[in-house]
Amino acid sequence: MGEALMRIAEVAPPWIRIPPEGYGGIELVVDLLARGLQARGHEVTLFAAEGSESSAEIVSPLPAPGRASIGDPWHEAYHSLSAYQRGDEFDVIHDHTFLGPALADMSAAELTTVHTLHGPWEPRVRAYYELVHESVHLVAISKTQREANPRIRYAATIPNGIDLQRYPLYEGRRGDFVVYIGRANRDKAPELAVEVAHQAGLPIKLVVKRAEPAEQQYWQEHVLPRLGRDDEVFEEITHEEKVELLQRGLAFVFPIRWAEPFGLVMIEALACGTPVVATSRGAATEIVENGVSGYLRDDLESLADCVGRVDALSPSACRSRVEQCFSATKMIDGYECLFRALT
Repeated sequence: MGEALMRIAEVAPPWIRIPPEGYGGIELVVDLLARGLQARGHEVTLFAAEGSESSAEIVSPLPAPGRASIGDPWHEAYHSLSAYQRGDEFDVIHDHTFLGPALADMSAAELTTVHTLHGPWEPRVRAYYELVHESVHLVAISKTQREANPRIRYAATIPNGIDLQRYPLYEGRRGDFVVYIGRANRDKAPELAVEVAHQAGLPIKLVVKRAEPAEQQYWQEHVLPRLGRDDEVFEEITHEEKVELLQRGLAFVFPIRWAEPFGLVMIEALACGTPVVATSRGAATEIVENGVSGYLRDDLESLADCVGRVDALSPSACRSRVEQCFSATKMIDGYECLFRALT
């Protein structure tokens, strides 16, 4: 006799459509989970921005607010509350919003709420989760993230995954350039990626999110002055364009300054067979096998030197790392197992 099927609510943030067009790491993960769990026979309801598409049933409590409203507490409160008011219809609420744990904590109903931690442990975030962590089942997306705050209760550690079919392995001749994808801010350090490329004697192609005022200012002050005439910059590109860029680049450079809790773009690059050259901080140390699927170093000179040695690495070894640890199937397995254990 097979295992019972579950009624699952996936509650995405309210601002970006699913699947996302361009920027939207959380939305990529939610899309894979909703479609993957639905394909396994579960009854999945996806609470997401208006205009979203999925094989799961979609509920959009509000008209699409647009990217300019990202972070607006009113939109998130209305969107999240609409999902929790229907809590008795589900066996599990899988929440990806910041407000969700508070709603679960205050609910009079006995809800089984799983909440994935997508962000860093900033002081205010720590204080918030210390108030609510016993009311929800928290999932860390990396060992790094979990170990950074041992004061709260975790239900599991489940790394993010990607649909490998959307990132074909490329083993052909690569271009004489490196690639960087990320935001324009100090932690993500796109200007250091430019420095690494130039020290390695190569141009760089950057896909940089710089829509918010602080990002625009950082770009103008710290990144733009360092660019050379052979460097190329993109702000928004399609998925297909991103994959082609990753496939053709000699290496993906990621000299971040902070302990990033995951880094989805690193596994996207590896899936394409592109080595990752990154600083040894945060989850990069869990994603990149040093000397096998990339290199981890602590200073720019060493990173630039490693860019010159990526030809020694096998594209198939890069992809194998994702197949073994960071596939969509493995991620869905992890959540399905957790949901079953809680219901």
